[in-house]
Amino acid sequence: MLTHPTSDRLEALGFTGMVKALDEQRRAGAMFESLSFEERLGLLVDREAAERDAKKLATRLRFAALRHAACVEDIDMRSPRSIDASVMAHLIDGGWIDRHENLLITGPTGLGKSWIACALGHKACRDDQRVMHHRVPRLFQMLAMARGDGRHARMLKSIERTELLILDDWGLSVLTAPERRDLLELFEDRQGRGSTIVTSQLPVDQWHEAIGDPTLADAILDRLVHNAHRLTLTGDSMRRKMSTTKSLDPTGQA
Repeated sequence: MLTHPTSDRLEALGFTGMVKALDEQRRAGAMFESLSFEERLGLLVDREAAERDAKKLATRLRFAALRHAACVEDIDMRSPRSIDASVMAHLIDGGWIDRHENLLITGPTGLGKSWIACALGHKACRDDQRVMHHRVPRLFQMLAMARGDGRHARMLKSIERTELLILDDWGLSVLTAPERRDLLELFEDRQGRGSTIVTSQLPVDQWHEAIGDPTLADAILDRLVHNAHRLTLTGDSMRRKMSTTKSLDPTGQA
């Protein structure tokens, strides 16, 4: 029986999932003897497909560089944060991303805005979509450096091709003139081509002032807000609650 040469050939062809499944069948022996050739081959093919899907997901998650290791199944719907279950189910479904709509998540610090955004980003990666996460202050720093070394246009092009862009910590300071121009170009390129999640401590009606220039603010927000879903979180800081819970733990363990 040419088990090992076959495994070597499959390995050389890149079918690592099939190699693992074939080895498991060989070691299990009698467990698979009742199956037909087609059934056993189907198990090998299914294993290969699962391995490839897992590798693609790992690649998408590395590219996304999400701030939190969050997933939608772990979103806490019990905490009083004004999260409507039907709205969240709609967001998790992801059809809004296919339609190139946006999502604005606002509320005081500590309510999990970034965590929810990353959970939705993780779900988009699982749905085979290209995701990219950036803290807004850091993104502007990167774009400024890219402008100086000739990578600016290439970086904007990469962002444009992203199906879901997460912009975290929007509105921490008033934008400078170069930052306003970068933001307008970014949203102009993405309009009708991709979706954007923005998280901010500022209410949406204060974003105009945070951008700074009235004319550019109108142009930027027109491209961002007009087709956006809104998730406004309220309540007490979840981080503060977690910190209090830990401090009251009689075992002294985190």
